[in-house]
Amino acid sequence: MLHDRVMVKVEHESEERRSTAGIVIPATVKMANRLVWGEVCGAGASVRAVKVGDKVLFNPEDQYEVEVHGQLYLVMRERDLHAIATPQTDNGTGLYL
Repeated sequence: MLHDRVMVKVEHESEERRSTAGIVIPATVKMANRLVWGEVCGAGASVRAVKVGDKVLFNPEDQYEVEVHGQLYLVMRERDLHAIATPQTDNGTGLYL
């Protein structure tokens, strides 16, 4: 990856979901503006806040898709990430969360 680009492997959800009340939500239901979690698989030299292996939250819409060895990845700028799931920060400022 070059510059501030990040390559993310999307964690696909199962076909059906359950609400907190136990109601089954079928796979055909599309929720608008839903953020998804993914794992960082590559990061450019200018990326400051994430590293390979981090779990990140982002909007999958309007991102570039790329297929490598049959696996689908998304390529985006670091600023398009909304949150990083880490057990603790390394003296970070939190500006990128």
